[in-house]
Amino acid sequence: MSSILVNASAITALQSLRMTQASLNSTQKEISTGLKISSAADNASTWSIAEAMKSDNGALSTIADSLSSSESVLNVATAAVKSALSTMNDIKIALTDAQQPGADQAKILTSLQQFGERLKSVVSSATFTGLNVTDGSQTSPIKFIASYNNGSGTAASVVGTIDLAVRDLTNAGGTGILESAQATGSAAATDFTGLVAADLSAATIADTLSNADKAIADLTTYASEIGATTTRVKQQNEFIKTMSEALTTGVSSLVDADMNEASTRLQALQTQQQLGVQSLSIANQNAQIILKLFQ
Repeated sequence: MSSILVNASAITALQSLRMTQASLNSTQKEISTGLKISSAADNASTWSIAEAMKSDNGALSTIADSLSSSESVLNVATAAVKSALSTMNDIKIALTDAQQPGADQAKILTSLQQFGERLKSVVSSATFTGLNVTDGSQTSPIKFIASYNNGSGTAASVVGTIDLAVRDLTNAGGTGILESAQATGSAAATDFTGLVAADLSAATIADTLSNADKAIADLTTYASEIGATTTRVKQQNEFIKTMSEALTTGVSSLVDADMNEASTRLQALQTQQQLGVQSLSIANQNAQIILKLFQ
């Protein structure tokens, strides 16, 4: 039945054209933004998951930066301890020479005191971004941020750390490895940052040499601990970077538009739009056909 009040064909054609236009607008939005889900309105569930993953990835990026900084701190500390070990070996050689009959004790003491100044300089300069793990300025253990566990609202989020038990080479109290070394059996400790003539006397030089061995042993132990911690930091940094890349890929798979599919769909929708316009035009001509009946 044809009606001059209601053009059912035109209404149907218009509805179809509106649907095509909506799909076309959505596809054009995907192509212009590169995202199939750019807001919660597109898909609330997927969008919220993607946003949580982005947040976690941001935290991982910060942790990766922190781990890189921690690695630098540890590398500086390693260099300082190695330098202190080298200097202690020089001190040990000088102490051995001092025991030789006829040795020039005054000159040897001068050399030893210079070595002591070198030790102090090494420790004081072992600083990276204001952090020094050799001069007693840090509370033990020092905690390097290493991981992040998102509680996802059901539990508290947790920041994991890699801990290093700090061993002071020197400190304000004068009790560092280099300042109060005392081997088993030695009558007194030795301060290798400030050796004096009494440390080279016949009565004490044997203890001074034993104490040097004790300091070298403690430095070697600390160097091993720093090295093990450095390895853990490096491995964790690589793992964090891998996790970050996985999250980035995951977010992309959730919200990024498939540009090949979107461009193909766009062409199809443009064609449908043109056909819809023609269909609506044809439907609107039905009323003109009715008028011809009265001619």
